[in-house]
Amino acid sequence: MEPYNFIPLLILILVQFLLLIPSTLGGKVPAIIVFGDSSVDAGNNNQISTVLKSNFEPYGRDFFNKRPTGRFCNGRIPPDFISEAFGLRPFVPAYLDPMYNISDFAVGVCFASAGTGYDNATSEVLNVMPLWKETENYKEYQKKLEAYAGSKKAKYIIEEALYLVSMGTNDYLENYYSMASKRASQYTIEQFRGFLIELAENFIKQIYHLGARKISLTGLPPMGCLPLERASNYIRGNGDGCNEKYNDCAMHFNGMLIGLVKKLNEDLPGIRVVFSNAYDLLLQMIKNPSSFGFEEAALACCGTGLFEMSYLCDKLNPFTCTDANKYVFWDSFHVTQKTNLIITNFLMKNVLNEFL
Repeated sequence: MEPYNFIPLLILILVQFLLLIPSTLGGKVPAIIVFGDSSVDAGNNNQISTVLKSNFEPYGRDFFNKRPTGRFCNGRIPPDFISEAFGLRPFVPAYLDPMYNISDFAVGVCFASAGTGYDNATSEVLNVMPLWKETENYKEYQKKLEAYAGSKKAKYIIEEALYLVSMGTNDYLENYYSMASKRASQYTIEQFRGFLIELAENFIKQIYHLGARKISLTGLPPMGCLPLERASNYIRGNGDGCNEKYNDCAMHFNGMLIGLVKKLNEDLPGIRVVFSNAYDLLLQMIKNPSSFGFEEAALACCGTGLFEMSYLCDKLNPFTCTDANKYVFWDSFHVTQKTNLIITNFLMKNVLNEFL
């Protein structure tokens, strides 16, 4: 057969390949953009005046180069794994981290601040960045992105990026349920949930008007089962089990978030909001850790596993575990890298896959 007879076949193969590109690559996102609290903070708190930091050992001991970045974990957190799952970098850098610049942030950036919440009063408890400041940093980022990539490319990145929004736990545990809470005297718990939902709706609408279209809204975890809350429960004479009042609160709030997601998708043209809810999965890990390959779910890896977090969780503590993969929780408030990976795999398979 003459060589030129192969040309039609090669053209056919090329056409078929080009036809496959939209279905395999068209749904992917060019960047991961993150707002929220310590569940997703990649180290922004390192650069502000607050006691709530984790840029020291043993934090980060299982991260790349064993580096404590300011993530409240022994390793990576959900945005890092999600970024990798979308074929981007295996981590999302913090916007305030001086190690990175706009060329890095063009494919992923984190504006989150550990300790913050939907309510501005929550950020005041530990002097961290309020949500409005995260939004202001995002606006600044947009200007830098346009200068770096050009208006057309910047617009594409902003509109096609996946936005991860994760907060709310601090609004309850550090704010409403704290002993010095002003909100508890202003609102019933039902009213406070409604107040937070209104704030969440306003925030999503704000970033929508700034260009965001693909948004993952994260639900609350079973916060009554955090080691710190179990320890507090014990001190109050209620046994060493989970604080079911806090868990019920989280479930009710998650139910309201589901309603909010439905409302936003109906009201805002072109938006795609999904609800990322890992409540049941994390509760299963806590109730039956061995089925997920864990040995301990009531205590955290760091220190005694009862109350240590941030500066109380340091490399001098002799009680810190040697293998965090055996633990559901890393410190008294945050889960381990292994737990984060299990949760992310679940969300990618059941929720975020629609953006692939």
